[in-house]
Amino acid sequence: MMTNYEKLAELIFPNIKETIEDLENKYPKRDLPEGAMVTRFAPSPTGFLHTGSLFTSLIAYRLAKQSNGVFYVRLEDTDQKREVEGSDKELITQLEKFGIVNDEGITSSGTQKGNYGPYVQSERQHIYHVVIKHMIKHGLAYPCFCTTEDLDEQRKIQEAQKIRPGYYGEFAICRNITPEEAINRIENKEQFVIRFKSNGKHENYIKVHDEIKGTLELSENDLDIIIMKSDGLPTYHFAHLVDDHFMHTTHVTRGEEWLPSLPIHMELFQSMNWELPKYAHLPVIMKLEDGNRRKLSKRKDAEAAVSYFLELGYPIDGILEYLLTIANSDFEEWRLENPTLDKYEFKLTFNKMALDGALFDLDKVRNICKEYLSKLTKEEISRQVSEWAKIHDQELLDLINRDYNYFMEIMNIEREKDKPRKDFEKYSDVKDSITFFYEDYFDEVLKQPLPFDEKIDKEVIVEVLKGYKEHHNTECSDEEWFANLKGLATKYGFAAVMKEYKKNPENFKGNIAHFSGIIRVSVTGRNRTPNLYDILKILTPKVVKSRIDKVIAILQ
Repeated sequence: MMTNYEKLAELIFPNIKETIEDLENKYPKRDLPEGAMVTRFAPSPTGFLHTGSLFTSLIAYRLAKQSNGVFYVRLEDTDQKREVEGSDKELITQLEKFGIVNDEGITSSGTQKGNYGPYVQSERQHIYHVVIKHMIKHGLAYPCFCTTEDLDEQRKIQEAQKIRPGYYGEFAICRNITPEEAINRIENKEQFVIRFKSNGKHENYIKVHDEIKGTLELSENDLDIIIMKSDGLPTYHFAHLVDDHFMHTTHVTRGEEWLPSLPIHMELFQSMNWELPKYAHLPVIMKLEDGNRRKLSKRKDAEAAVSYFLELGYPIDGILEYLLTIANSDFEEWRLENPTLDKYEFKLTFNKMALDGALFDLDKVRNICKEYLSKLTKEEISRQVSEWAKIHDQELLDLINRDYNYFMEIMNIEREKDKPRKDFEKYSDVKDSITFFYEDYFDEVLKQPLPFDEKIDKEVIVEVLKGYKEHHNTECSDEEWFANLKGLATKYGFAAVMKEYKKNPENFKGNIAHFSGIIRVSVTGRNRTPNLYDILKILTPKVVKSRIDKVIAILQ
């Protein structure tokens, strides 16, 4: 004969025939090596991929990979009012661009892979209902018929009496309704939600262990939280319980803003006699503003969105290197000792993770990206820039495709040396720095006044250009070319040695920097460029002399 609790459960879930045991058989424990971690990234499809989410997903991904475990992606879409259409695929696509590819879960194509799905919460309603039916049968959960007005009135009373707000204890109005009364009210078509029946006491403190923060003391949960909304979908807390149990998550890595929820999750797991996963609450990504730290905000900070870095062309590996520096305090030291090793040779550990908010330093991001790009070969950087331009800059792509080998030679200036030039921090820096290599762009530059040093007369500039044109030769080494340039500078009244110029500037028309500057401006339209010898060599003698002629014509 059924108990009244069983009758109530059957009334609410008449079509649910599966049991907890059936689910345990359907989703058995994973066959993994000792110490293997099963981690997850569980985004909500409510907008763009936040930089903080990239940070937490990177850590989850690496912990799984370095332990020969499993990393999966689960879509938490139970709050369908906030869902942004298409954002789920965009989130996964952006993760994949950063090389964070899941072993199981949803993919950027919209499909799912793995044996522990569905990996979309809105598709797991049957599983949640099996568990909730079990909880109602065993007196662990109950239907709540309180209206929004009832809850508002109760909150006002609590505020007036300066009592902690919430649905607990004597304020859990429907907690003590008998199964018989609940059955009658449901049969009368009253709307309801399902709440968890907590046995905790807020004044009690429990010890909880966090993999990063160690042992903490937190107030025991006493809230009768909603576990199923009136639309039949679960709340975050309950879905977390069910999904992490049946997907066999071993380590939950999440932002420390979730730490206050830990007692709720602990009590939910304990109520079902399920093994609690290990928790690691990661530092929140912070930003320094006016000397004060604040959370990186998607409303205030462009860099809070991962798309910011992708659109501007920050190198993926540079961003990942930076995130590893704020993930583990000893990563930078390891990198200095192992400059040529792949970043993932480094093993992440919980004991080296920050206890407080991790400061997001955009200047440091830029420096790391500059360092990374400077070490690439001409083939590597040319390929990366080209791939970025295909999506983000058609004009740059057109330039590259005019002559790919020519573009590679431009990108190779002062590269592949012991101390390479560090002039690019992102791919979007490239176009403006190379346009002068192309004649149609250079001709546009000549329509504006050229930035010659105002201290040098036009007549002297013309004289220097005519002389240099006659003696231009880059069929020699850089050192020989510069020695010849010094000799030519002396011939035209410029000091070849800076010390001599500083000692008696009145004796010269300028120094060697002024002299080379005349050549530089005339062939590039700029007063600051990479190595001039390399530029002249790439441009070819024919182009160099043609450009000098054009400038002389303008000056005369």
